[in-house]
Amino acid sequence: MKVAIISVSDKGQKVAEDLKEKLDTDSTIIKTDLYHKNVKKYFPLLFSEYDAIVAIMASGILIRSIAPLVESKISDPAVINIDDNANFVISTLSGHLGGANKLTHKIADLIGATPVITTSTDVNNKLGIDVIAKDLYLSIDNTKEILFFNKAILEGNEISFTVNPNKNFNYLFDYLNNNTLEINLSINFSSKVPTDEIHVEYGDHHLTLTERKIVVGIGCRRGKECEKIYHGLIESIGDLNINISRVNMLASAEIKKDEKGILELSEKLSIPVEFVELDKLKLFESNDVSKSEFVKSKFGIWGVCEPSALIMAGFDSKLIYKKTSYDGVTISIAVENKN
Repeated sequence: MKVAIISVSDKGQKVAEDLKEKLDTDSTIIKTDLYHKNVKKYFPLLFSEYDAIVAIMASGILIRSIAPLVESKISDPAVINIDDNANFVISTLSGHLGGANKLTHKIADLIGATPVITTSTDVNNKLGIDVIAKDLYLSIDNTKEILFFNKAILEGNEISFTVNPNKNFNYLFDYLNNNTLEINLSINFSSKVPTDEIHVEYGDHHLTLTERKIVVGIGCRRGKECEKIYHGLIESIGDLNINISRVNMLASAEIKKDEKGILELSEKLSIPVEFVELDKLKLFESNDVSKSEFVKSKFGIWGVCEPSALIMAGFDSKLIYKKTSYDGVTISIAVENKN
């Protein structure tokens, strides 16, 4: 998640600086940028460039500033409002699909504030269909149906999921079993359902949840054991709260194509691994990728795990876990951009 923090007062600016320092240590926060004053100038830029906007200002200023920019729960960024004294963190826009609710809780924990959530499913301790999609990195084919399904969930009515029996859906079952929010749900199996889809039904209403490709990028020192790489992978997906069965692919640079530990890991997990050509890595550009002078001097590329993951996840993919080191292993994770 790319986060912009904007403040208007000197006190708010200090809160912003402290919050940035805390968020920068979180591997799921790809980058955090600070903005101060000039809200009319900055908000149109922030809406198009960031996944989340944290506005440290009066709610009136925030609402008037974003009102002309709001378009859809599908495309709007998460917007969070914090007062200058950092007493309250308020999820203001895109609570579910944008991730504002979860980020609100994260920030409130970091700064010792009270989180404020107002979405109906959350305050009634129910699990929304759009929350499931967001948490498991699934796209929704018919977003107009979200409201209907969430209303059914709020009323305690049973909805049904249908999945392909030949696909490992442990990530879905674990998520539903471990979630503390309530949902009345039945799960059916049909070989007619594509393996990357979950069909959701209630009465005459239907929607499809489709997996967005998740690619784990791996870099490591020569000769790193499979178990060491596995440890880094498990730690990283644990930070994202996803099951290993949700990972679609492993990726690294072609200079690692004979790396025994990576090849063994692919076989152990039954997850395919792709090795990206050096020419593609040299040409790849992204402002979100960290740059290593050591890797550049040795191999002529700026990095291994982040660009490999982004390239294999596809055009306009994005990082959901930035380069993080685990005892000689670097892990990053990218997700396909599929609306």
